[in-house]
Amino acid sequence: MALKLMVFYLKNKHFTLLFLLFLWVYNCKNEEKLAEEQPIEKTVEYEMYKPSEMSIFMNAMYAYNLSLKAQIVAGETPTSMPLDLLKLHSAEMTDGKGRTENWQSFVNVFIASQEAVADTLSNTELKVRYNNAITNCLNCHKTECTGPIPKIKKLLIQ
Repeated sequence: MALKLMVFYLKNKHFTLLFLLFLWVYNCKNEEKLAEEQPIEKTVEYEMYKPSEMSIFMNAMYAYNLSLKAQIVAGETPTSMPLDLLKLHSAEMTDGKGRTENWQSFVNVFIASQEAVADTLSNTELKVRYNNAITNCLNCHKTECTGPIPKIKKLLIQ
C-alpha cells in the first residue's frame, strides 16, 4: 500500500508539489497562531500569618517584662501590673495547641509569680521575684511551646 502511494506521488509531481505547499502554508499559519496567543499568567495568593490571641498576649507579656527588667536594673520599683493575666485562661490558642493539665498548672503558678513582682509588701528581693516569674515562663515553655525559650532567657537579670 505504501509503495503504491509513493509511485503515485512520483508520477504526479504537480500533485506532490501542491500537497507539500499546502503542508508548508498550513504549518506557517499554526506557528502564527501560537505566537499570537498570550501566555496565561497564574496569580499566586499568599496567606498572611495571623497570630492567635495567645501569641499576641505572649508578645505583650514579653514587652512588659522587658520594660520591667529595665526598671529593676535602673533601681525603680514597679507598683502595678498593667496586663490582665487572667486572659491567659481565655485567649484563643495557636492552631493545633490546647490547654493541657500541665499548661493549666504552669499558668496558675506564673500568674502568682508575675503578680508577686509588683507586690510592694513582699520581703523577697525584687530581682529574685522578677527572675522567679521569668523562670516560670521558661519552665512552661520547656514543655508546651519551645520556640521562644532563647528570647525569654534574655529577660533574666544576671
